[in-house]
Amino acid sequence: MEQHVICYDVEKDLLPLVLSNCQYSLERGKETISEYDLPRIQQQILTHFLQGKPHISLTGIPTLINTIEKDSESVFKTIKGKVPQVSLNALIRNGVSRELDSYSEVCEALKIVELLLGFLAKTGGDANMKVGTYLKDVLKMDIEEHILKALNKCSLKHCVSLWQLLSSLKSENMLHLKMGPFSKYAAEYQDPLSEENRTELKGFMSPANAAQWLLEMHEFILLVLGRPYATDRYKPFWSVKEAMLLYMDHKEVEVPVYVEENFPENLLLSQILEAWKYVVTSKQEWMNEG
Repeated sequence: MEQHVICYDVEKDLLPLVLSNCQYSLERGKETISEYDLPRIQQQILTHFLQGKPHISLTGIPTLINTIEKDSESVFKTIKGKVPQVSLNALIRNGVSRELDSYSEVCEALKIVELLLGFLAKTGGDANMKVGTYLKDVLKMDIEEHILKALNKCSLKHCVSLWQLLSSLKSENMLHLKMGPFSKYAAEYQDPLSEENRTELKGFMSPANAAQWLLEMHEFILLVLGRPYATDRYKPFWSVKEAMLLYMDHKEVEVPVYVEENFPENLLLSQILEAWKYVVTSKQEWMNEG
């Protein structure tokens, strides 16, 4: 969607305005009737949000469109061409994850990073500049201090990897809150795991260097398997390893030797959603065991 010049919060700005112009009437034995003063609401919206604001024509101005999920391949490729990218190390990943300890914070941070990616794809930037510095000094954004602190652990060279992390954290939070992050995905990708699958995944995920691979898996799930007719391109009977190697090759990203040698061969693409959920819900337990 296009990023609008007029910014407002539905719950903080619009709802109080609407409710202040609502009258309730109750007749015995009947339901409560709500009557809204629509002309007054319209006038107050004009006064509060539009009056005095300059009209800006889009003619000649590049329009910023949030297309991360629609056209991620070209957005990420464009960014990498303008701002060389590297993966977040474990220390930064863990630091960001600890700072953003609620679903709402993760969603807000992800929204900000997606906006940032849109700008970087258009204008580029200094790879070593801190994300927080860019947001405050270049984009002039007013961001909650807690979220800014988390994002400022990263530089612009980490932005694509930061998006990977935040989008995965969002899905993880949804999973823990029983919101079903992949409920609308094709049933062909939601087969259960066998005990052998679980054992092999546990063995693979134990080393710390497998964490980045889990983020790559989530990106693949989110951006590829969530598309319409994904099963026509990525067959459910393929192995996850085969499909992921194809995806990584298409992205021109090198696959770690550890993954090449140790990722479970028998895990099928039809099981990838359950595999990701299993690892996410079990990794803390595995860490405690270690």
